[in-house]
Amino acid sequence: MTLRLIFIRHGLSSFNKEGRIQGRNDLSTLTEEGQLQAEAAGKTICTIPIDAIYSSPLKRASTTTEIINKQLKNKVEVIYTNDLLEVDLGPWSGLTKTELKKLYPEKISIWEKEPRELSIRREDGSSFQPIKELFTQAENFLKFLFEAHTDSNKTILIVAHNAILRCLILKLINEPSKGFRRIKLDNTSISILNIDFNKWEDRQVQIQCLNNTAHLKPRLPEKGNNKRIILVRHGETDWNQQGRFQGQIDIPLNKNGHVQAKAASKFLKDVVIDKAFSSSLSRPKETAQIILKEHQGIKISLKEKLIEIGHGKWEGKLESEIKSDWPDLLETWKRFPEKVQMPEGENIQEVSIRSITGWTEICKDLKNSETALVVAHDAVNKTILCHLLGLAPSEIWMIKQGNGGITVIDLSENENQPDVITCLNITSHLGGIIDSTAAGAL
Repeated sequence: MTLRLIFIRHGLSSFNKEGRIQGRNDLSTLTEEGQLQAEAAGKTICTIPIDAIYSSPLKRASTTTEIINKQLKNKVEVIYTNDLLEVDLGPWSGLTKTELKKLYPEKISIWEKEPRELSIRREDGSSFQPIKELFTQAENFLKFLFEAHTDSNKTILIVAHNAILRCLILKLINEPSKGFRRIKLDNTSISILNIDFNKWEDRQVQIQCLNNTAHLKPRLPEKGNNKRIILVRHGETDWNQQGRFQGQIDIPLNKNGHVQAKAASKFLKDVVIDKAFSSSLSRPKETAQIILKEHQGIKISLKEKLIEIGHGKWEGKLESEIKSDWPDLLETWKRFPEKVQMPEGENIQEVSIRSITGWTEICKDLKNSETALVVAHDAVNKTILCHLLGLAPSEIWMIKQGNGGITVIDLSENENQPDVITCLNITSHLGGIIDSTAAGAL
């Protein structure tokens, strides 16, 4: 059974605009800008057949849901559920962030470093841990969802709030350490996860995209004063299209790969790029060169540590050929990649170590608030993103990286805080919100 879950955060609200904590109260309403954002999100997903819609009943979410539903080609009855209510922040709700820091400086420090450990005191003197309770709420909703939709493959739209949506996504990927601070969800951003399952415990999850804001203006979340890296997978090759294992054989972009790189270039045209790095293989190098035609004067630094996984004897072969000669190893690769040593090639742990080393070198090379373009490969990008999400290299199948897909990472200045995956695998510039790039071989 497969579920495609489309998560959308509500549009800009009055409290968002005023910089107030919203929490579970229902005093905040959708602004005019928020309504336009919801309309844009609805138009973005309007051609996707939606089988069910679940929404928080709070006004800012329910109004967003109503606007989105009006854009859909197939209108769906909305199910409002308290399991999608925003986090309960008790006496914090309604306060500005400045007031909050003044009244609860120690609590704010905990909230910023490890929100799961935050405890808030109610007016009656009792205490509760809002984020821990929210994770339980998220798990209850997901288990209900799995049980309610077991009859056929379904696409389900879920409209709710920042914290509960983060908890839902993190629950699906097994709650990585400090996960709450590793991802970002903007107003009316679209995140898509694909889940294969028979029951909750045996689910296989793929993050197709996170925090896609390509339908908004600006198309990427605004950059702060931190360093930013734009991570791109190279465009399509003939071997991607044919489903051949490329590995470290130097296959160039095909015609569609050039089109994809040009589309990425156009998408990133107005983004300031200060430096560029690429795997030394020709397909990412070509992709980087095409993207940088809109950013003249930037030299590409080649990084050997970012070359694709060495598939050894599998390189150049179709999956059917590998299945004939290494049937058990191929099946293990699909289910437990960490257990596979490629014949005369690498294993995923080796790839992860060198990829993360190369990534760390790039991060250290950036100065002040510079933005870098990094173009690499499927396995390399996946191991880096697993590292940033707090996942093990064995969980690479949780991450989707489409040819020409764009991922944005904002680096943390605080050693105690993880870097933030601001957007993951945006492919809207390639023809739609759903990643339709070649499945290919890794």
